[in-house]
Amino acid sequence: MVCEIINQNGLCDYYAISKNPGSSQKISIRKDKFSFLDDDKIRRSLISFTDETQTHVTFYLPQMHCSSCLWLLENLHRLNEHIISSKVNFPRKEASVIFDENKVSLRQVAELLTNVGYEPYISFNDLEQAKPKLNKSKIYKLGVAGFCFANIMLLSFPEYLGIDVKEQNLVMLFRYLNLLLSLPVVLFAASEFYNSAWKSLKHGFLNIDAPIVLAVWVTFGRSLYEVLSNTGGGYFDSMSGIVFFMLVGRVLQDKTYEQLSFERDYKSYFPIAVTRKNREDENTVQLPDIKLNDTLLIHNQEILPADGILTRGSALIDYSFVTGESVPVQKEMGEIVYAGGKQIGSNIEILVIKEVAQSYLTKLWNRDELKDNKKTSEKSFVHLMSRYFTWMVFSVAAVTALFWAFTDPSKMWNSVTAVMIIACPCALLLSNTFTNGNILRILSSNKLYLRNAQAIEDIANVDHIVFDKTGTLTSGQYQDVEYTGLFITEKLAGKIATLARQSTHPMSKAIAEYLQVKGNGKLTGFSEIPGKGIEGIVDGDLISLGSKKFVFGSDDRDEISAVYVSVEEKGIGRFRFKNHYRNNIPELVKNLRKKYELSVLSGDNAGERNYLKSLLGTNANILFQQKPEDKLDIVKQLQTKGKKVMMIGDGLNDAGALKQADVGIAVTENSNNFTPASDGILEASQLPHLQKLIMLCKINKRIVLASFVISIIYNLIGISFAVQGNLSPMIAAILMPLSSLSILLITFGASNLAATRMKLK
Repeated sequence: MVCEIINQNGLCDYYAISKNPGSSQKISIRKDKFSFLDDDKIRRSLISFTDETQTHVTFYLPQMHCSSCLWLLENLHRLNEHIISSKVNFPRKEASVIFDENKVSLRQVAELLTNVGYEPYISFNDLEQAKPKLNKSKIYKLGVAGFCFANIMLLSFPEYLGIDVKEQNLVMLFRYLNLLLSLPVVLFAASEFYNSAWKSLKHGFLNIDAPIVLAVWVTFGRSLYEVLSNTGGGYFDSMSGIVFFMLVGRVLQDKTYEQLSFERDYKSYFPIAVTRKNREDENTVQLPDIKLNDTLLIHNQEILPADGILTRGSALIDYSFVTGESVPVQKEMGEIVYAGGKQIGSNIEILVIKEVAQSYLTKLWNRDELKDNKKTSEKSFVHLMSRYFTWMVFSVAAVTALFWAFTDPSKMWNSVTAVMIIACPCALLLSNTFTNGNILRILSSNKLYLRNAQAIEDIANVDHIVFDKTGTLTSGQYQDVEYTGLFITEKLAGKIATLARQSTHPMSKAIAEYLQVKGNGKLTGFSEIPGKGIEGIVDGDLISLGSKKFVFGSDDRDEISAVYVSVEEKGIGRFRFKNHYRNNIPELVKNLRKKYELSVLSGDNAGERNYLKSLLGTNANILFQQKPEDKLDIVKQLQTKGKKVMMIGDGLNDAGALKQADVGIAVTENSNNFTPASDGILEASQLPHLQKLIMLCKINKRIVLASFVISIIYNLIGISFAVQGNLSPMIAAILMPLSSLSILLITFGASNLAATRMKLK
């Protein structure tokens, strides 16, 4: 029946897409857009492998978003027979392409991807440093520990259950096999904890890994003695189990945020090369090779890589990424333009007055204040508690050894070993690691990606929240248009829209879209003065659109973004451009102001002051026209007053404040897009849920503390039996993993229950 319906309606050709995938969505690109890929130096910096038959390259494709994208990108070989294969890493939004460079060039591959809607993002950062290789050492250690643990358990079962006297010859074989299997665990898998404990000792304190290391060594040493002296089978299973479960927790925690990059500088945003104009021709030049007095050709939507003087064309520069100002700035020939701005409109030429390394944007990033200078003396409460726990364990073990040394030396070794095993902080460490890992997973499912588990604790301690406005509280993509003035008839609206469509200015485009008039008036002629306005004759009427001075001749300045309109030199009204606040932002702010002090820092003008005052309350600190260094200074001032500051921003202009704050959260329309250096990345659509996410971080701390209390009670009971010599190391070795497992179930269940109640799952 389905076949008949498709056939009767002439839809059978739909399936022809399998033969030519992507052909229906091809888009044209500028001819020389990827000419820089012909440069051998750039080509070699991007490709990961090449020989006579194939070349491997990996591109970052931010446009990738669904399974259809994945299917198309893995079928590139159908679009070009010289592409051997293409594999997609969807979480990283990367495509690894293998092609025959004798038949198709790297430039042609990039152009093909762009043609079908997936333009590769190639930045200056890709040129300067190789991509870090994925650290798989922890995975290898986990695999070794798991293999050895499982086999040691298997070989120990006869010892657990009792072995027939007739098979006593197998006892020594199994014991020595367990000894051999334990060596990779002690010498390789456990090195993760050796390194951590050694680093803490070098800095003069004991972290929670120190007793883990001691427990491993004591258990291994006691087991080695028993096997060599033929007095027992040892506790190799418990020792390998300790290491295995610890590594499981850490690997799960690391997996949560390994896909994202939280460390970025200006190089991540700059193009890899630009077009340089000579007297005779044009050529592609890498950014490090740009020299003073070079003339650069900047195309539409390209970022300025260096400060310069505009020598040709009319520039409309979007500085929102650098300054936070949402309205593009008009620049005329002879004016200075700064690196980091994006040209919107036709091509322009600039004369370089500062090289890339000396530009305003570069200096912004290289300032000492923008380095990651957060207090490092404050350790996690887990490490602070572990100091006392470690010393307590050592003290109890020492006292036990001394007591039995003088009372009953035969019980000393068993008692000390039982104390070290039963008091192993596995339950403590696992409760913290697994709870953090689970909370990180829940936060990630809600589009909040944190740099590490410490960020959870930092968020829980926050008492002052600072918001950037443009691109954070408001959407960076849209603006609300509001008309005030005389009534506009549909016919007049058509005339105004006709004139507005002649301009490339974003405000003019927004006016034409706001009026939503289908009909077009007859345009006799028009004249546009960049940065001021446009006027023309439509259906015989002189219509003017532009600034207040352009339309009325008045030099009065407003603190609002508006375009005025007149017909036959008579003013009829104005179109005001208001920021479009994200959905549910008023409700979010209303809830946050009950528990936190709030501030808003904006690079925009003060047109939104009254609205923000009504939204945040009269006590809120609301500042406008703030430069990047101003935002940084305000965060530092708050910290000097003892405030724990969370900074939430979106652009490069927030980079300093994000790094200086106790917690810096970068808001982005797409979590895989390039974002400023931060402690976390929050997808913009989830910003209204910020209060719930903060509350979950607070609950995380309570869960860990509760599990600590339970674990300490267990330790006190176990140690009380161990020091009396009434608890054998074998029983202690069995109780240890059982207690750890119970703690894991409690913490995992509690964190999931909390997330469910808050509707985050």
